[in-house]
Amino acid sequence: MDNWITDGHEEHPVFIFAHGAGAGMDHEFMSQVAAQIAAQDIHVVRFNFPYMVKRAEDGKRRPPDRAPKLLEAYTQVIESFAPRKVVIGGKSMGGRMASLLAEHPSVTGVVCMGFPFHPPGKPENYKGDHLATIEKPCLILQGERDAFGTKQELSEFKLASSVGVVFIPDGDHSFKPRKRSGFTEPGNLTLAAQKAATFIKENNHV
Repeated sequence: MDNWITDGHEEHPVFIFAHGAGAGMDHEFMSQVAAQIAAQDIHVVRFNFPYMVKRAEDGKRRPPDRAPKLLEAYTQVIESFAPRKVVIGGKSMGGRMASLLAEHPSVTGVVCMGFPFHPPGKPENYKGDHLATIEKPCLILQGERDAFGTKQELSEFKLASSVGVVFIPDGDHSFKPRKRSGFTEPGNLTLAAQKAATFIKENNHV
């Protein structure tokens, strides 16, 4: 598929990794994390949502498609691997879309990197209600300082017992820490990739 990028060997467990709202599948964050997950014997599949495919063609920035179109596009990627089981996930918006598809019969787990619980500064616009009832295993990797949902805020959110949360030290929405914290961006990305890879292997029920 022209609008896909894959890392790792096809015979390894499959992880479908969707991009966030503002940057496509070839963004530096996506590329670095995908490569590190693939290095741990996982087949990582990245794809562009329809609006990002159009941007790649003509260079014009567009807002994301509405959720039904995003979910339809994601479902097509999942079903292209049938009858194989897959773990799905994504960065920010891509992770939220993946979590909305958790109950698809081909999906065995979900990994969300920087879950957008609410727009920055607008906690009243909460977008995580479904995480209170999600039944499939779900891993949320969240920067401690993420403006879309901080560590402090997450302690008050209602999450199902199937949802595990790992906080990335001093990380922002892209896991970048402040210099004075003593943590580094490469270190945080490696931590996120390791946690994701372990989860993917544990939940890859063929």
